[in-house]
Amino acid sequence: MAGGDMSVRRKLALVGSKGMLAAAVRSCAGAEWEIAELDLPEFDLTDSSLVLSVLGNISPQVIVNCAAYTNVDGAEAEEALAMRVNGEGPGNLARVARQLGSTLVHISTDYVFDGKKRSPYQEDDPVAPMSAYGRTKLAGERAITESGLERFYIVRTSWLYGSRGKNFVETIVRLAAERDELRIVADQVGSPTFTVDLAHAIFNLLGPTPHSSRLTPHAPYGIYHYANSGQCSWYEFACAIISVAQHQGLPIKVRNVLPIKTEEYPLPAQRPAYSVFSKDKYRSATKAVVPDWQTSLKRYFKERSR
Repeated sequence: MAGGDMSVRRKLALVGSKGMLAAAVRSCAGAEWEIAELDLPEFDLTDSSLVLSVLGNISPQVIVNCAAYTNVDGAEAEEALAMRVNGEGPGNLARVARQLGSTLVHISTDYVFDGKKRSPYQEDDPVAPMSAYGRTKLAGERAITESGLERFYIVRTSWLYGSRGKNFVETIVRLAAERDELRIVADQVGSPTFTVDLAHAIFNLLGPTPHSSRLTPHAPYGIYHYANSGQCSWYEFACAIISVAQHQGLPIKVRNVLPIKTEEYPLPAQRPAYSVFSKDKYRSATKAVVPDWQTSLKRYFKERSR
C-alpha cells in the first residue's frame, strides 16, 4: 500500500459514523487508517461505562468525535438532552482517551461566540454563547480541556455542508426548484465549510502515520479554527448556490432572491451575526492551504453530480 505497510495502520474510532462529516472523514482517510465506526443505537457516547467498554476493546490511537445534537432551534426546548450529547458525551470520550493514551479530535462550533466581533475570531477570543446549542457545545469543549487529557484537538467550524446530510446547500437547491421567490437573511456573515475540506484539516492536524510519505509532524494539541477562506452572508451564499446549481443544469424555478434582516425571519435560537474565523493558527501548524468557499462549493456540486 502507498505510504506504508498494513502492519502499521493506525486505528481510528469514528464516533457519530452515520453523520455528514463522518462520511467525509471516511472518504478522506488513507489506507493507513483502520476505521471503527461507532453510532447509535449500538454506541451511545453519553453512557460512560459503554464508552469505556467499547473503546477499550478497540484501543484506538485516535478518536474522532463527529457526534452531536445539531438541531440548533430544537436545543432551546431540549437543552438537557443537548447537554448530555454535546456537553457530557465529549467528557466521556476525553476521560477514556486519557486512559488509553489516545488522541481525541472533537468538532465544535462558531456558536460558542456571540458574533459581536467584526474581525475574524481567534482561538483565544472570549466565548459568549447566545443559544442553548452554543452553551452545550461550549460545555463539551470545557469537559475535554478539564479532563486532564493532553492529546486533543478541538476544531471549531462554521456553516458546514456536505453529502449525506441536511444542510443549507441542499435546502436552497430544493427550495429553488419549488418556489419563484426566496427570502434569505443577509445580515449574518460567516464562512461556509465543505465537509471534505474539514476532514482533510483533521488529518493535517493529526500528522503522518508511521512510515507514511508525509513529512509534517502532528500539530501542537489544543483548539483550532477551521472554515473555508473568505466570507459571505447567507443571502450571498444562497445566490452562489443557485448560480452553481444552474450551471450544473439542475432544475431551478426561482426568479427572485430577496435579502432580509434577521428579525424578518424569527427563529427560537439566536444566531451569531458574525462567524468568520481566523485560520492563521491552523495554517501555521499544518502548512496547509485553506480553500476558498466559492471553489469548494463548486467542488461539492461536481462530487454531488457523480
